[in-house]
Amino acid sequence: MSDAFGTLLPRLVTPVPGPRSHALADRLRAVESRNVTWLADDFPVFWDEALGANVRDADGNVFVDLTAAFGVALPGHRAPEVVRALEAQAGRLIHGMGDVHPPTAKVRLLEALAALMPWPDARTILTSSGSEAVEAALKTARLSSGRPGVVAFQGGYHGLTLGSLAATSRADFRAPVAERLYPGVVHLPFPVDTAPGAGGPVGRDPGTAEVGAVLARLDRLLDSGTPGGPVGTVIVEPVQARGGVRPLPQAFARALAERARRHGLVIVADEIFTGLGRCGAPLASPRVGLDPDIVCVGKVLGGGMPLSACVAPARVMDAWPASDGEALHTSTFLGHPLSCAAGEAVLALVAGGLAVRAARLGEALVSGLEAALADLIEADRVALRSMGLLIGLELREADGRPRRGAGAAVAGRMLGRGWLVLPAGETGAVLELSPPAVLTGEQVAAAVRVVEEAVREELP
Repeated sequence: MSDAFGTLLPRLVTPVPGPRSHALADRLRAVESRNVTWLADDFPVFWDEALGANVRDADGNVFVDLTAAFGVALPGHRAPEVVRALEAQAGRLIHGMGDVHPPTAKVRLLEALAALMPWPDARTILTSSGSEAVEAALKTARLSSGRPGVVAFQGGYHGLTLGSLAATSRADFRAPVAERLYPGVVHLPFPVDTAPGAGGPVGRDPGTAEVGAVLARLDRLLDSGTPGGPVGTVIVEPVQARGGVRPLPQAFARALAERARRHGLVIVADEIFTGLGRCGAPLASPRVGLDPDIVCVGKVLGGGMPLSACVAPARVMDAWPASDGEALHTSTFLGHPLSCAAGEAVLALVAGGLAVRAARLGEALVSGLEAALADLIEADRVALRSMGLLIGLELREADGRPRRGAGAAVAGRMLGRGWLVLPAGETGAVLELSPPAVLTGEQVAAAVRVVEEAVREELP
């Protein structure tokens, strides 16, 4: 067993959460909006240090992080290449004037990002969060298509700012400000594959439908328009992450491309979670046959720094007018030098094999889980869906319906044993694994054992 922090198995020295986490929860309760952090007797732990695949909390407990901090730390927490880039940049320039007197780090990042994109003339709007990147993409698509209507999908998560929230389908997120959301977004069921082994028959997962049925509804919308006007934009995740790790079927992606050509639609691929190696490739869109006009990336991009981007070929991005000295879409921290330096280091890792490493580790985890849970998968009590290091296990009732809240229940058990995981899916029935690509073989094997144990405790 390794003794190096970053490669450790869990080491718990107090109950989880420990006394210092409880004390910090009391302090947080007194100063933060009560809507932000869920505070309970058994949740959360407060992070103090992270490296590789390990997190140490305020009580000194060591966890193995199978979330990569919302998918961000794909190269590992505190990746040495990112740390070196930040240290070098911090010694030169911490803040610049990104749209007036740009930092040199911004130019280098944009060039590296363009080199990974599927177009020879990629153009980028830099942003700080995934929501901001989606906002920029929706504006760009509106200008490029000339039409205001937007098609999104149930189960989709695109952010919580007002424009991106209109495309996000979760009712609980939308309800407090529903009257302020743009009414020209229509949410179709997410298309699912009904082939054997694709996750089970349609109808068990709320908000899904067979590919042909979704295409028929899309065609009707293209004829009739949305309450906001004719459809000009389709926004979709190549793999729904928070929606339950549901890959877009290739048959739907191909049909969508044909309709985009025929109707002049702009396809926005939200790759905030799936892009830059997470799904075993620089972008997940080609893996599902999606041919987007705009790509949004984030999370992994900053290596832990706040950084995201909306990227498109010149034919789309040039729908924006040339700057006359006043940018129409900008922010104070656009092209922030520290974030750009970190992003450049991350993109070098992606180009240098990070995606390949993620694919191999994903195969090892999935292979282990398939073997450990073979009887439950055969009995349709567990559906296993994955792409690279984005893995979802949907837990089901005996009649095949999603077991509501099961993902959260299993995540709670695993937290108490020193493993960080997240629930996903509209019903919370999915256990989502999105670990760093630096897991050791020992950590992978132990993760399989702990997931199996916690899942079997949940499914009688």
